Amino acid sequence: MNLEKEIEKRRTFAIISHPDAGKTTLTEKFLLFGGAIKTAGAVKQNKIRKSATSDFMEIEKQRGISVATSVMGFEYAGRKVNILDTPGHKDFAEDTYRTLTAVDSVILVVDSVKGVEEQTERLMEVCRMRNTPVIIFVNKMDREGRNPFELIDELEEKLEIGVRPLTWPIGQGQNFQGVYNLYRKQLNLFEPDQTRISEHFIEIRGTEDPELDRWIPSAFCDQLREDVELIEGVYEPFSARHYLEGSLAPVFFGSAVNNFGVREMLETFIEIAPPPHEREAAERVVNAAETPLTGFVFKIHANLDPNHRDRTAFFKVCSGKFERNRFYHHTRLGKKMRFANPTQFMANEKNLIEDAWPGDVIGLYDNGNLKIGDTLTEGEELQFRGIPSFSPEIFKEVINRDPFKAKQLEKGLRQLTEEGVAQLFLQHGNRKIVGTVGELQFDVIRFRLEHEYGASSDFTPLRYFKAFWITGKDRAQYDEFLRRKSPVIAEDKEGHPVFFAESEWMLNVAKENYPGVTFHETSEFKTEGSGS
Repeated sequence: MNLEKEIEKRRTFAIISHPDAGKTTLTEKFLLFGGAIKTAGAVKQNKIRKSATSDFMEIEKQRGISVATSVMGFEYAGRKVNILDTPGHKDFAEDTYRTLTAVDSVILVVDSVKGVEEQTERLMEVCRMRNTPVIIFVNKMDREGRNPFELIDELEEKLEIGVRPLTWPIGQGQNFQGVYNLYRKQLNLFEPDQTRISEHFIEIRGTEDPELDRWIPSAFCDQLREDVELIEGVYEPFSARHYLEGSLAPVFFGSAVNNFGVREMLETFIEIAPPPHEREAAERVVNAAETPLTGFVFKIHANLDPNHRDRTAFFKVCSGKFERNRFYHHTRLGKKMRFANPTQFMANEKNLIEDAWPGDVIGLYDNGNLKIGDTLTEGEELQFRGIPSFSPEIFKEVINRDPFKAKQLEKGLRQLTEEGVAQLFLQHGNRKIVGTVGELQFDVIRFRLEHEYGASSDFTPLRYFKAFWITGKDRAQYDEFLRRKSPVIAEDKEGHPVFFAESEWMLNVAKENYPGVTFHETSEFKTEGSGS
């Protein structure tokens, strides 16, 4: 099929939010609209299973939170939609940051009761760094929450982005009547029913249409007319160009658990969201419409299927056409690789595919050759940018509780840290230190080591402030630094030296005493001089 047609057909986006804002519920509703699942509200009714479709890890089911990124696809209105559902918990922000490198746009879910929360701000910073187009869905309008005007003011102020409401709520909480679609001049009446899709759309000719008074109590009609007049007077008309540039976020209101207000957003998203486009590599910018295949690995997950100790690399196609059983060039290893069983996902269900196109995310079975950030091409030497590891903030030494399972522990730690769950540092021979950005990651690692690898482990806290990758502009200073600081030097899994700063004061002293050494907060640094 024509490459340009396949590109135009695709929309690849991530859903991001603070925990409990309703992100995973919204994901399920999209799958319902796309026909990928048959029953709305299946989370609560156990008609799929006891957890949401996108939460496939046992620990996620037990805790009711997403700790891994799931990839799902469905077709709607002639488009192939790829959703990446991300962890909401702040301890797994790094996984979300990497996921945002693989999408063309984002839907940000905000809780109408709590408003903009800290994690929402941090996620939005990453979107702004990449000028990623963002649509905002204000969820839980059927609960007593914040005033809508207060909310959109807070969205603008805290997220540092222009906003433009495209739907507007009529009432709230127990008095929630529905939403008025400013974009399409439609009225959608609220029916609190979690088991089906709301179809009660009424075409009206603006808020002055007398038809409005037939459906909405007069007090709510008057308030809606007043609100819409204020919106149209204060906000510029919606600009698709500003949205695509990442400077303007359209805002929708609804209730994900009741499937309400979701269709308006989905249909507008299908219309305005960008198809796959260019992506920056170290060597050049790659356009999606180029014929040769290029793409990169942004996530690795072991044991997606507990019955087959598998290891799957999540691969984003950037240009060209991916074909099963064709040889591709692995640029880091400099060797050819062929994939006999590429898959596409519907959460934990995997389907074998013959081909994939720009924007698609596919699973590649891996026996240890692929790592996060790896690039595949048809021969060109390329390395896609922007998939770094971040400096951890919590450090613990790994203690093996069962000496007879040392090999299982070794394998489990290596695979889990290659997934990006945490970072592994080796010190003084065989001392293993795990670094994370949050405590919850240690619970996940301990749980998965025991249940997936049969290894028992403990973690002893270490009093380090932060870890820094180091390179040297001055070889003599660099060598002296490594020698004098050897008790707090380790190597990452690539063999790069890392300095554990015991405090901010100690870090500043080190920088002052060794001006020829550079301290990096992410692994995405360029090799500097002979010292690295």
